[in-house]
Amino acid sequence: MRLIGVALLLVLLAGCSSTPRYASAPYHLSSPPAQVRVDLVEQYQRWQGVPYRLGGMDRTGIDCSGLVFRVFDDLYDLRLPRTTEQQLQFGIPIERHQLQIADLVFFKTSWKVRHVGIYLGNGDFLHASTSRGVMISSLDNPYWQSHYLASRRAIQTLP
Repeated sequence: MRLIGVALLLVLLAGCSSTPRYASAPYHLSSPPAQVRVDLVEQYQRWQGVPYRLGGMDRTGIDCSGLVFRVFDDLYDLRLPRTTEQQLQFGIPIERHQLQIADLVFFKTSWKVRHVGIYLGNGDFLHASTSRGVMISSLDNPYWQSHYLASRRAIQTLP
């Protein structure tokens, strides 16, 4: 009987700990795109210059998917998947010409390596660069143009 009680408690605790803070993707925000951009730029200012560290999740070092994870969690209490591969499956796929502020942009930088950033509008995206840490880059940069892989919409803002 005691074993059943312990098992039930473990199932309940596991269910609570794994419950995501999003109902479905795209998650709907009640903020207009201009405010979302301001929020994202403020996040950039907080993270600017933090060095890249594979698997990192804090200001001592962060990787690209960790930055995406932390920005959405900090701004909107929205928990996205943690890895780039998982984030590439989250949300709805969109074409590059459909990009809106806060969409996720993905790149294939080598045979096995994927990279993710957050679109800011005007062709810019926020990301954690392996060489320069957290920064803003342009999708029009020839390097990013040639390595562009996909885009996903994780959140939907007001029209």
